[in-house]
Amino acid sequence: MRYGITILPQDSWAEARRKWVGAEDLGFDHAWTYDHLSWRTLADEPWHATTTTLAAAAVVTSRITLGTFVSSPNFRHPVPFAKEVATIDDISGGRFLLGIGSGGTGFDAFVLGQSEYTPAERHARFAEFVAGLDELLRHEAPGSGGISFTGDWFTAVNARMVGVPAHLPRVPFVIAANGPKGLGLVSTFGDGWVTTGKDGAVGDEWWSAVAVLVRRLEDAAVMAGRDPATIDRYLSLDSGGGYSLSSLGAFDEAVGRAAELGFTDVISHWPRADGIYAGSESVLEEVAARLQKPETNKGVDQ
Repeated sequence: MRYGITILPQDSWAEARRKWVGAEDLGFDHAWTYDHLSWRTLADEPWHATTTTLAAAAVVTSRITLGTFVSSPNFRHPVPFAKEVATIDDISGGRFLLGIGSGGTGFDAFVLGQSEYTPAERHARFAEFVAGLDELLRHEAPGSGGISFTGDWFTAVNARMVGVPAHLPRVPFVIAANGPKGLGLVSTFGDGWVTTGKDGAVGDEWWSAVAVLVRRLEDAAVMAGRDPATIDRYLSLDSGGGYSLSSLGAFDEAVGRAAELGFTDVISHWPRADGIYAGSESVLEEVAARLQKPETNKGVDQ
């Protein structure tokens, strides 16, 4: 099992730096931040930009993997976004994971004046977004004149990436999906799959729904001719009505249930002072102490 921590982009850099460096020092495998312009109940609180935060985090860390949890086409175009992703991957020395989703129906879906899209439209846009990023982040062949594609949602005309990706053949994609079409994208493009489970479900109902999603992923991979074991599986532990870092016992129980379902990676949220994900950093430290390898006191058990 690998362990991740999500740090919401709310703090001034002096405080945020402490958390990003702390995530590495505590031995987490990966650290993430949300990729939104604002988010739900926190819309009236400070909320910093995602890619610049991750670039700064890349400079002050050296081992931990960094990622978006998750990016979407709600307010992004593949061409400029691919440039930002490739730059962070270069700064971090190939330590970047690109979490990608179809885009929610909240604040980000309307802030640029978009229409309300149907689920079918959102998936079609998502599919073009992922395919465009897949092509761009592999970089163009020398002398090719750039990368071009034309779709219903996104167009590129001789886009230049130039050079060699920091992570070959490209930045790993961790794709968020629950439905059959999205899981098909995971099977085609995903190095990993991430889920927050069934919306609105809590407790045992949520865990049962997660188990169903795991089976759907495996079926989709087989249908695509892919070994399901080649897809890493990430679970957000804080999406089923509880908070995994409320206590050491809560964390152990959640991780144990995730392991039973075949997840390779779990993700918790850095404790906030109040509101959603409210908790104590002492529990975070207690959990991290349990994860550290005794021979090095760094990293986590694989």
